[in-house]
Formats: sequence, C-alpha cells, structure tokens
Amino acid sequence: MHRKRQPDIKGFDFLVPGCTLLFGLALTGAAAQPAASPSGPVIFLDQGWTPAERAWYYQVSQGSAVMSYDLFLNLEVAGNQELFRSDANSDRFGLATQAADPQNNPDALPIGLSKTIVKRVGGVEDVQVGLNCAACHNAQLNYQGKRIRIDGGAGNTFDMMGYVNALDDAMQATLADRQKFDRLAARLGAMSVEAKSELGKRIEREAAPIHTYRTRTLATPTVWGPSRIDAIGSIVNRMLATETGIPENWSTPLAPTKPPFLWNAPHGSWTQWRGVQQDPIGRNLTEAMGVFMPLDLHSKTPQEGLFSSNAALLDLQRIEDQLTRLAPPKWPEEVFGTIDRQKAAAGKVLFATHCASCHNAWPYTWTAPNKYGKRFLEVGLVPQKYVGTDPGQFDNLRPYAITGNLAPYLPPPLKDKEIVPTGAMYQVAQRLVLEKALSQLKLDEAQAAKLHGYREFPLPEPRQGNYKAAPRDGVWATPPFLHNGSVPNLYEMLVPAKERTKQFYIGREFDPVKVGLDTSGKSGTFLLDTSLRGNSNAGHSFESGPLGNGVIGPLLTDSQRWALVEYLKSIPEEAGRVTPFGGPPNAVTGTSNWSRY
Repeated sequence: MHRKRQPDIKGFDFLVPGCTLLFGLALTGAAAQPAASPSGPVIFLDQGWTPAERAWYYQVSQGSAVMSYDLFLNLEVAGNQELFRSDANSDRFGLATQAADPQNNPDALPIGLSKTIVKRVGGVEDVQVGLNCAACHNAQLNYQGKRIRIDGGAGNTFDMMGYVNALDDAMQATLADRQKFDRLAARLGAMSVEAKSELGKRIEREAAPIHTYRTRTLATPTVWGPSRIDAIGSIVNRMLATETGIPENWSTPLAPTKPPFLWNAPHGSWTQWRGVQQDPIGRNLTEAMGVFMPLDLHSKTPQEGLFSSNAALLDLQRIEDQLTRLAPPKWPEEVFGTIDRQKAAAGKVLFATHCASCHNAWPYTWTAPNKYGKRFLEVGLVPQKYVGTDPGQFDNLRPYAITGNLAPYLPPPLKDKEIVPTGAMYQVAQRLVLEKALSQLKLDEAQAAKLHGYREFPLPEPRQGNYKAAPRDGVWATPPFLHNGSVPNLYEMLVPAKERTKQFYIGREFDPVKVGLDTSGKSGTFLLDTSLRGNSNAGHSFESGPLGNGVIGPLLTDSQRWALVEYLKSIPEEAGRVTPFGGPPNAVTGTSNWSRY
C-alpha cells in the first residue's frame, strides 16, 4: 500500500496510510448511529442470573486483546478531542454504556469491552483492552424513554464494523496530528522527547494490526451495519490469511449474520446458524480467535510458538456454565402492553401446526442420554434449499487455501500438501490451537468432560447446507430476524417473502406491535438494502403453493398472523424459567419432528 511520510514529531517519524481518511468516511460514517439513547434506569428482566453474574459476564475477558489499555482510555476520536472511550462515542456505535463497578469494571467501560492480561515473551504481562462475547450477545431494547436489557440476546445495536473503522481512524489521526499526539502524551505522562518517541513507536506498532483488520479482514463492498457481522469470513480471514501471512487465502466477507441469542444454546444438539458445532470450548475459542485474540500461526514449529495463543479456556468454560443458567426473557407487559391470552392460545395451535416441525417447543424434545447421562435439546436442521433463505453462509469462502508453514501439521491425506480445501485447513488450525491450549491445563478425565460440555467424542460429522431452527422462547426480544437480520419484525416473518420490506432502517427503538425494530429512521440511520449480496430476505415464506424452494407454510390470513405474533410474545410463559442442563429426568426423547429432512 502507498504510504506517505508525515513531518517528524518529537523525534519520531509517523507513517500514515494514504487512503485511510477516504475509507473511513465511506464506511464509518455510513453505519454510525446517532447518540440518542434514553438515559433513564435500565429495566432488567428475570433471566435466572444474579446481578453479580450479570456484571461478571458483561466484562469478563475471553482472551481478546485489541490494544494497550492505557492507550484506549486516553485516545481521542479522529475528528475532535472527544475521548474514544467516552459514553457518547460508545453509544454512537451501539454499545450499551454503564456506570463504574469497582469489582468488575472500575473504568466504566461499555458492556462487551474487557481488560485482558497478555503474557509476552519473557513473562512480561501486558494489560490490553479487548472484546468479549457480551459485545455481540447482549441486547438493549429502547421504548418510549425506557431501556430494557436482554442478557444473552442478539446484539441488535452494536456496529462492530463501524467501531473498528472509527478506532483505526482515531489511531491514524493520532499518528498524523501533532497536537492530538501531544494531548495523548500529556494524559499518559510522556513529557520528555525520549518518552514521546517511545510512545509514538508504540502507537504505530499497535495501530498496524487494527488497520490490517479493518482493510483486510473486514474489507467488503457491503457495509454490514448494526447488529451484523460475517463471523465465519472474519475468523477464516484472520486465521488463514492474516496470522499465517498468506494474503492469497483471503475471502471477501459477504455473508453477514446477526449474533444469535444464547439462552438454551449450551443445551442444543447443534449450535451456530449452520448447525455444525457441538463442542462448546472449541466453538467459543474459535469465536475469540475472530476478535483479536493473540495467536501464532506464522512460526515454523510449535517449539518456536506455532499454535500458541492467549486462550482463556477456564473463563470460556465459566461463561458457558453460566449460560446454562440463562433463561429466555418473558415479555414485560408493564412496559410493552398486555398479551391477549385468547389470541395467543389460537396462535399456539397454529404454531403446533405450521412451525413445530422445525422449532422445538417447551418442554422440548431431547436426545437419548449419552454415556455421561446427558440429554441435549433437539434443534431443527433445515436445508437451505428447502427454507430458501440467503445462501451466503455456504458459498462465501474461497474453495482452496495455501498451507504454507502449516503443511507439515495437517493430517493425512492433506499432510505436506501445498493447497488444500479452505474448510479443512480452517478446522485443523482451530483444532491445533485448541489442543495446545488444552495441553497447558493438564485436565483429568472428569474436568475434560466438563470443559467439552459432556459431548461424546468422536463428534458426529455435521450435515452440510442446513440452517438451525432453534426453539422460539424469547424470540420476541431478538430483532431483526432471519439469520442475516434481513426482516425487521415478527409480523413480516409470516407473510409471503415477496411482500416483505426490501429496504429499512435499523433503528434502536422497539416496535411492540409488529414486534421488532423501529424502521422509520428516527432512531437509527443505517439503511439495510436486501437486494445486496448476503442481505436477501427471501425464503421462510408463508404463501400458496407446494412446500419447499423457500415456501415453508400456507398463505395465512391476517388474523392468523397476528395470533402467531401474540403467541410468540407469550413464550416463555414463566419468568426466569431456566432449562435444566442435560434435560429433565422425565424428558421426552425422540427426533421424529427434526429428522425428516
């Protein structure tokens, strides 16, 4: 990339990418939201967690390390002297702000940012700021001046792409602007020429991976906007292209998805939108790899550091354990209005007829007990060709990857091959990073079984080309809908797909009538265009005609649609209803409703 040299500032040469400002205006400005959140008390629903458990989840480190903690606390935004970590800036990109908590969050970081300790060569500990799972898997619904917190919900407001772009802009502006740099130096107490020179080198060193993440890992012509990220593309790009130093392995991340809600996820027979994961520690560590967790995929041998990482496996296990005690949120009638019980009862009958063959319903059907005596909640696995929703999850990655220094560590028949299928290389890299992290824990058999969520190994091969259809309890609190967030409300999930809104604003205000997002543009300025690749809102259609090819049910009357919406508002029927991990003693077992595809 062309780089232009800036004037020497306090004994330190600053190098700034020439295209940064233009790129930032094109992406950051388009997706940022106005800072217009209500400021009243937060309403917490009964989801089974204590306040202490909730506060810990909001800030716990999962090993992610974006930049030095002290730099983050004192960095200014690109355009003025406002601190990047300010509540106004956090709110601008959809992060939920909160007061300081002496035990978990003394610096009043927004939900989803955490303090991470990274051990460097020689045993030196480096204090960093990173993202954790709550940044994307926690939600806030705003309604008439009220803020309703949804723990473990779909992150309906966080604009990760915009946030990373703005952070890159802030770092590059600090390198280029003498006065901005001097103000940062003063806050950090770097007053001498030598101290400023060292600070400048540190900023440039830390700015480089953020700029790479923005311009390589996340580079795409389709701006994702709030509540969406191509997690698969981002993780594969970081692992196989950035961390290996093989840019030819890069794929354009054109399949954005919304973060799924997390209640009942630890119980599910399969997880992730594609229904391909069972082992919780492997799944959660992979997610951490995608959001700046330090890892080494470039050294030549494991002795030199290959497959090492900043994996926080025990914290990831504790997060998973806590999620087993997370209840789906019950509709707060005192906030959003009372439920019409008669209409909901009619909707329950319709759901059993038209929806329950894919979406398991309380008290759920469970697998038979495994060797640990654990049952798992059956989730539907529905072929994309049947449900007809956006196929980007299945065809977005380049088919092959260059193996480079990883070639000797691939299993037969891939061992020592120069080029292998991308998916295979990705899975092997994941596994080897996990195995090295596990080897450092030295777990006994019982501890290992718990860490892996009591799953039996070898794990079954996942079916390909399927979307997961999980239970709908609490779904009312997780707009926008479909896996890619392309449908604004539950009502439009029940109409013929061709009648759905094709462009809508992703707003921060909740619509309790159609049950979804405000799409007026008054509470959010990002316009989602469903005609763009990865954004399709086709499929899952209720219309006249044979089932399949995107049609999943008959054309419903308007009264039937509203009855179904009312039923979906009414589940779960009890506040704080936690699903017992491993299934209740009297669980109904069987797979008949979910294996017909």
